[in-house]
Amino acid sequence: MKRNSRLSLALHTLGHMAGDPNRKRTSADIAEHSGTNPVVVRRVLGRLRDAGLLTSEKGHAGGWSLAREPDSITLADVYLALDESLIASGREDHAPKCSVEHALHRRVSSIMKEIEQSLVDRLGETTIFEVRGK
Repeated sequence: MKRNSRLSLALHTLGHMAGDPNRKRTSADIAEHSGTNPVVVRRVLGRLRDAGLLTSEKGHAGGWSLAREPDSITLADVYLALDESLIASGREDHAPKCSVEHALHRRVSSIMKEIEQSLVDRLGETTIFEVRGK
């Protein structure tokens, strides 16, 4: 997985959080550990918060923490929260003029959707607790 993707950052961060679920982590600490910028961390983790996977508190004693038990957060939950597709797909608004291209586009799009659903299903079989480094 790309080291600079939002999914990679989210899974890495949640993997660490799964090891100590009650500990709050600051955006600066997460950014330093993952080699990125705190603004990027806040953007990515904000999506996870919006999806109910994380909570955040402002202030001196604030930070990010898990909103659910680590064994109830699947990799699919994270993937879907970020709305980051790993499966390349064609433009939905593209309307080919050629009938062959149109049929090909429709069939390939259908296959890509099936692959995407298969990926989500497989990611749903694993929790962040199960994959965290020990």
